[in-house]
Amino acid sequence: MRISYGDDESQFGELTKPAGASKGVVVVIHGGFWKSAYDLDLGRPLAQSLAGQGWTAWNIEYRRVGNGGGAPATFDDVDAAIDKLADIDGLDTTTTLTLGHSAGGHLAVWAAGRQDQPQWQGAKVHITGALSQAGVLDLRAAHDDDLGSGAVEALLGHAPTKADVAYDPQQQIPLKVPVRCIHGGSDENVPPSQSTDYVAAATRAGADASVVEIAGDHFIVIDVESSAWTRQLDLLDELSGR
Repeated sequence: MRISYGDDESQFGELTKPAGASKGVVVVIHGGFWKSAYDLDLGRPLAQSLAGQGWTAWNIEYRRVGNGGGAPATFDDVDAAIDKLADIDGLDTTTTLTLGHSAGGHLAVWAAGRQDQPQWQGAKVHITGALSQAGVLDLRAAHDDDLGSGAVEALLGHAPTKADVAYDPQQQIPLKVPVRCIHGGSDENVPPSQSTDYVAAATRAGADASVVEIAGDHFIVIDVESSAWTRQLDLLDELSGR
């Protein structure tokens, strides 16, 4: 079911419901270094698999760099897409998790704490847990490593600094909800240190965070036929308290 949450052509999501009772909602956020060349097609196999496992999947699109996105528009869109869930009749958002790959992992973890930032303190639907798939969780380190050939600077409109706390998960530690990370050990697009360093800092700060390192590259975590995906289904159940 395609549902719009705004007037822009990128402001919509696809809601896929399970055949029976729902375990909760998983917001699927695709990656692609926040660039308009990539879209929610990347999330469709995940959404279908999630629905088959009893989840309601909300695969969202958002404005990206190159089609009106960047800060704050990209973040405003993710916030609005999640809040749109409150308007869907009969949908229980008591358990609402985020699941994101790469740049989507960044947005998934960001969304879990967005209500603590002044710009989004009016959030209606709060995230109860986040699963980052090879996520870009430290914008300053990602910029220093030139991930995505200048992708962080393109997203923010400038090189990231301490003033970008509203957009940077690493600077928002500790979150009040659990975060799980999964990362391929041979990832050449986003180094595993983006996950391991985030989790180390989060746990030092008293947050509930952990990382699973697996064999594979950047894309193994979105292969729904892989054992990595099976592991993530277990992590989502864990985040939901099942």
